[in-house]
Amino acid sequence: PLMMHQHHPRAVEAATKYFLTQAAAAAMLLFTATTNAYLTGQWDIQQMHHPLSATIMTLALALKIGLAPLHAWLPEVLQGLDLTTGLILSTWQKLAPFAILLQLPPTNGTTLVALGVLSILIGGWGGLNQTQLRKILAYSSIAHLGWMVLILHFCPNLTILALITYLIMTFSAFLTFKLNKALTINMLASSWTKAPMLTSLAPLILLSLAGLPPLTGFMPKWLILQELTKQDLPLAATLAALSALLSLYFYLRLSYAMALTMSPNNTIGMTPWRLQT
Repeated sequence: PLMMHQHHPRAVEAATKYFLTQAAAAAMLLFTATTNAYLTGQWDIQQMHHPLSATIMTLALALKIGLAPLHAWLPEVLQGLDLTTGLILSTWQKLAPFAILLQLPPTNGTTLVALGVLSILIGGWGGLNQTQLRKILAYSSIAHLGWMVLILHFCPNLTILALITYLIMTFSAFLTFKLNKALTINMLASSWTKAPMLTSLAPLILLSLAGLPPLTGFMPKWLILQELTKQDLPLAATLAALSALLSLYFYLRLSYAMALTMSPNNTIGMTPWRLQT
């Protein structure tokens, strides 16, 4: 209902895609519970020790939250929504699947690491060629979820820390764009005329999302890389750290468009030579 309240064809399309995806994921969860009960005689989610059940359950939850390679629905759905509903989809809707993921027994570590690394790569790579802010935020979400899932098997507390940090930063980014009424990168160029103070702070929020030291977003990434190194996973840590540079590029693009460019569409923003006769 929240998605479709605009009565716009694009919003209806997004709501339909979201409904079908979530219904498929829910059906997979039910199928996994039944399979696990058949194989082990246990209906409890914390007793899911059979590899087949644990893997299907992980993939179903990955589809629910939009982890790569099951991520294709997320940018499309987010692009069809307004920023407020998009904020709910990017934050509140992640909590329930993560609550289940955290309760799963630690039998599927390899699957989670593979999903995590792939999500960080695709989340960084997919956002490079985008001009729509909602799609950029969707790919940002995929990359951040990858960081969380990457460490879930080894240190669930770090996953919770990364999730809380992500929620706070995404909340700030969505509200910034909503206050500026900006939906594309070009629309950010005139944001300094609408809210100068906010425009000067926005790059800090965006670069924090990118994980640039010494900002807040760097802390969970640093701790995750440290934990991966302790667990003898140097390849996963290296790939994750290098893929974070892809995300950094498009966050820098947004920061540049917002704080360092002047829009030629208003009199104040016009350069002096345009006014000379």
